[in-house]
Amino acid sequence: MIETSIIEQYDELLLKKQQKLTALLSPFNAPKLQVFSSPTQHYRMRAEFRIWHDNDDFYHIMFDQQTHQRYRVDHFPVASKLINQMMEVILPLLKQYPVLHQRLFQIDYLSTLSNKIIVSLLYHKFLDNEWQQAAEQLLKQLRQAFDVQLIGRANKQKICLTQDFVDEVLKINDENYTYRQVENSFTQPNAVINQEMLQWAIECTKNSQGDLLELYCGNGNFSIALAQNFRKVLATEVSKSSVATAQFNIQANKIENLQIVRMSAEDFTKAINGVRQFNRLKGIDLKSYNCQTILVDPPRAGLDPDTVKLVQNYDRILYISCNPYTLCQNLAVLSNTHRIEKAALFDQFPYTEHVETGLWLIRK
Repeated sequence: MIETSIIEQYDELLLKKQQKLTALLSPFNAPKLQVFSSPTQHYRMRAEFRIWHDNDDFYHIMFDQQTHQRYRVDHFPVASKLINQMMEVILPLLKQYPVLHQRLFQIDYLSTLSNKIIVSLLYHKFLDNEWQQAAEQLLKQLRQAFDVQLIGRANKQKICLTQDFVDEVLKINDENYTYRQVENSFTQPNAVINQEMLQWAIECTKNSQGDLLELYCGNGNFSIALAQNFRKVLATEVSKSSVATAQFNIQANKIENLQIVRMSAEDFTKAINGVRQFNRLKGIDLKSYNCQTILVDPPRAGLDPDTVKLVQNYDRILYISCNPYTLCQNLAVLSNTHRIEKAALFDQFPYTEHVETGLWLIRK
C-alpha cells in the first residue's frame, strides 16, 4: 500500500534510482540521465488481487512480498482511479449472486487512459450456464456506470461475455495513437510513462537515415510510433496473440510502412545471418531493407550473445531495458563499437527498485 509518508518520499526515492543507474552506466561514459518521473498515485493500469472469503464476507487481499502476510485491500492508490472505482462497486454486486462469488479466488483488472476496463473473474470450479446468466446480469449492472468487459476464467475455460480486449488511446506529441490491449497479454503497466518513453524514442530517432529493425516488438508499441521517422520498419515478435494485436494496431493507426514477422529474436538472428531459412520469412525480401537502426526491448535476461553481435552491425541502437544489470552486461560488448549518445530513466514502477532505462547508441 502507499501511505502518505511514502508519497512524500517519492522525489528522494527517485533520486536514489537516478544515482544508482548513473553509477552503473558510468564505466560506459554515459551522458547525464534524462529522468522521467511518474505520477505518485494512480499510475498503474493493471492490477491483480486474490479474493479472501471470511464466512459470508469476501474482499480483495494482497500478500506482503517479504513476510507473505496477507492484508485486506479496499483502496489501492497504486492503481488507476478507474480500477479503484471498479473495486468499490463490483464486490457489493457480486454478493448479490452466490454463483458468481462461490469459489472465486482472484480478480484481475486492466484499465486504460481512454476510460475502458476489463474485469476478469478467476474460479476454482467449472463455469456453467447458471454462471453465465448471472454474469450477464452483473455486466448489465456494471455498464450503467462503466465502459467494461467481463471475462470468466477457470481450468481450461475462458468465457468472454463480449470481447477480451480494450482499445487504449495514447497522446504522443499531440497525436493520438490507438493500441488494442488484450486480456492476459503484456501491456505497458504505466501508461503515462509509456507516453514519455515513446516521445523520447521519437526524438532520438528523428532525422534517421534508412530503415528500422525492431526485435521484441510486442503489440507494436514502439514500432508504430517510430514508423514516421523511417522509410520502412521490420519488426519481430514471437507471441502469436501479440502479433495479431500489432496487426490491428497497424491498421488502426494507418501505418503503411511497417511489417511484423512472428519470430523470436534468436531465430531472426539465424535467418539474417544465413544460418538457416524460415518459412515465416517467405514473401519478405530482407534485402529490400536498408536497416541502419535497430530497436531492442528484451526481457529481463537481456540480449543473448548472438543477438548482441547482430545488434553491433547497426549504426544506431535504441535499447530499452527493464533490467539495468543485464543491460550493463550487454553494454560491456556494445561499448566496443558504440557510444551512448542519450540515456534516460523512466520510473515505470515507483516505490520499488525496478527501473526502466532507455539508451540511444551511435557507432563510434
